[in-house]
Amino acid sequence: MNLDAEKFGSPEFLSPLYQQALEQFYQGAHALDLSENIIARLKSPDRSMLVSLPIKMDNGTVQTFYGYRVQHNTALGPGKGGIRYHPSVTLGEVAALAMWMTWKGGLMNLPLGGAKGGISCDPKKMSARELEKLTRRYTSGIFPIIGPEIDVPAPDVGTNPQIMAWIMDTYSMQTGFHTMGVVTGKPQITGGSVGRLEATGLGVAYSIRNASQKCELSLEDAKVVIQGFGNVGYHAAKCLQAMGARVVAVSNSLGGVYNSNGLSIEALHKHAQTDRHLDHFGDADKITNEELLTLDCDILIPSAMENQVTGKNADKLKCKIYAEGSNGPTSLEGDQILQDRGIFIIPDILCNSGGVVVSYFEWVQGLQSFFWHIDEVYKRMDKIVSRAFDETHAMAQSKQVGMRQAALMIGIRRVAEAAEIRGLYP
Repeated sequence: MNLDAEKFGSPEFLSPLYQQALEQFYQGAHALDLSENIIARLKSPDRSMLVSLPIKMDNGTVQTFYGYRVQHNTALGPGKGGIRYHPSVTLGEVAALAMWMTWKGGLMNLPLGGAKGGISCDPKKMSARELEKLTRRYTSGIFPIIGPEIDVPAPDVGTNPQIMAWIMDTYSMQTGFHTMGVVTGKPQITGGSVGRLEATGLGVAYSIRNASQKCELSLEDAKVVIQGFGNVGYHAAKCLQAMGARVVAVSNSLGGVYNSNGLSIEALHKHAQTDRHLDHFGDADKITNEELLTLDCDILIPSAMENQVTGKNADKLKCKIYAEGSNGPTSLEGDQILQDRGIFIIPDILCNSGGVVVSYFEWVQGLQSFFWHIDEVYKRMDKIVSRAFDETHAMAQSKQVGMRQAALMIGIRRVAEAAEIRGLYP
């Protein structure tokens, strides 16, 4: 595929991840037979911002970081998407993630658009004071383009409820009044919703439950392997274990552990709070991330970073259900190999949608200053995620396409319809 950098305003948009997101969009758009006019409108971000962030570090030096916020499309409503703190963050990566958020909002039938943000930094090497300074400076930088009715950030890789609280406080100081709705994923004491912390992982588990029914696979004692043991991986593991599944292997960026009889998820989680080296956990064998992906299992959940399954290893996977807990864990080539092998894929914009669904709930609760009980949050989330799963599966069956293509077609179609009905201004 030949892409012209001039069409996107910056050659950074030509990152491999953005090209992957763009190619997926083209495939979905052409399957829907969208006009070239609407394709041209939807393929590029509506707005992109880069901010320079000079911060005085604890040792007295001044270090300059770079932050981004990309709003891909807001035809359905305000922008919605996380903020990640990671050394790999680039404009192209953020633009790709923003595009996927657009289709995710459409697939879930939420009144939200797609956005994403990030700072190129390593939060693991920064003190709490340095992170607070960086967060507040970043918030001040993107202040003109965020807000409850404009663009609502949320946590992502490397960020957490505390960082969302700093964003909300900084924004509120500049507006002059308490503004709960500017971010989601906040601590409950500052207007966060119950259930938000575990929402993405629970959504993964609910999607797997739905897929197992279609595949006629019993979750009772089903072998589960999870790459990534952060917030998503942990809560997915915990929920699946409660459903009767056996989590036999888990990893993070430093390595992993394997036990064919099943791991104690709570004990492993407790260990990870003080020692990120999971292979120091007793009663399990050490395993690398590469080895983990090729273990014999019923369900494989990649919930780490992008492009973990590619043309180099997709033919080695031994799972029945492949559930994308993270965004973009599968390359285009890897995806095709998995489809050809008949592995049931739950694509990212469907599988990990529980987070954006409960973020939507939090946004609504904040605007109303009226908060729901945890049972209502879980029930409503399950209903929305399951409805989207059924719609996607029905589309895949009727159009004879894979689940990813079907999910994209539904999401893209809703956004395209909204854009066309709204028309052009001026």
